[in-house]
Amino acid sequence: MTTNKSFDAIVVGAGSVGTPAAMTLAEAGLKVLVVDQFPSVGQGSNKRAIGGLRATHSDPAKIRLCLRSLEVFAAWKELHGDDIEWLKGGYSYVAYRPEEERTLKELLAVQKRYGLNIDWHDAAALLEIIPDLSPDGLVGGTFSPDDGNASPLLAVHAFYRRAKSLGAVFLFDERVTGLASSGGRVTGVRTDKGEYGAAIVVNAAGPSGAEVAAMAGIDVPVRPDSHEAAVTEAVARFLGPMVVDIRPVAGSANYYFYQHATGQVIFCITPSPSIWGQDVRETSSFLPMVADRMVGLIPRLRNLRVRRTWRGLYPMTPDGSPIVGWIRELEGYMLAVGMCGQGFMLGPGVGELIGRMVRGATTADDRETLTYLSPYREFKGQEKLK
Repeated sequence: MTTNKSFDAIVVGAGSVGTPAAMTLAEAGLKVLVVDQFPSVGQGSNKRAIGGLRATHSDPAKIRLCLRSLEVFAAWKELHGDDIEWLKGGYSYVAYRPEEERTLKELLAVQKRYGLNIDWHDAAALLEIIPDLSPDGLVGGTFSPDDGNASPLLAVHAFYRRAKSLGAVFLFDERVTGLASSGGRVTGVRTDKGEYGAAIVVNAAGPSGAEVAAMAGIDVPVRPDSHEAAVTEAVARFLGPMVVDIRPVAGSANYYFYQHATGQVIFCITPSPSIWGQDVRETSSFLPMVADRMVGLIPRLRNLRVRRTWRGLYPMTPDGSPIVGWIRELEGYMLAVGMCGQGFMLGPGVGELIGRMVRGATTADDRETLTYLSPYREFKGQEKLK
């Protein structure tokens, strides 16, 4: 096709995954173009993320990728100078029933095997870590001290600035409308404003990932699921880790909350049943449901005033794990979609993996990771801590 600009690689999406991927590709010396439909970086799902960063997963691929992401977030200010509000507060999954105790203990073997710093603590020990937990019926829980949190917007802007400083080009308010190909390989993208050539195209389009994949005739099992969140006023620090309660109740599969570096408590639920679609309007049912659960778990939370609620989209896959890999049907076309609401914590690790894939420099660990994330896997089972 005739193009007005040519690049080594084009990344579709300037969010939690696309931006660090572009940064990594630019660090490798590639000429990179990023195209995004929104007015600026991180204006899709990224700005709706609550900021939790964990390697505490049940899936080996996500453990490995997020361990690397945590290293990037933790070292960012020292290496690059940007304050992204990183706070190493840890994550704690609490158990008040034998069902959750059994699940969490069973996962410890794989978590430890893949390098996660995590242990089970009985009720007395967990109350030393989180003194404000309700002791009534508390069995115990896991605690992974190296997990933490940061600001999604500050972090993605830091990645964006570094990518630009290395020569990456970002085009905003521009929607990809098609892929160009020749002889069975990708040759670039078409947008509503122009055409751009590249031998590599990375689909990191978040909730629009399936739509962008369909432009190449590829059916990707990614559907957006709407999750609601909220933030309170800022108060003096009293809560260390992100607290996750995986007990299911009517309307909610689980809920989780933490105190950000700025003192605000930020919280979210996983709706049950899932709320499929692109609707991001707030509801009247979210706050009463989650507030009751949170106050029951930590009674002192009843004194906090909620400042704002919002909803964001989790691009879900059938098994709760991302889809990352080259497409067999179109050489040079890569998927990095279906992050299942964990794009922020996966982003730097996935971005570096994409960089190694593009350079043909994958390691044995990478190749094992990619088997879990393959677009051609069977999508059976469920990630236990999604």
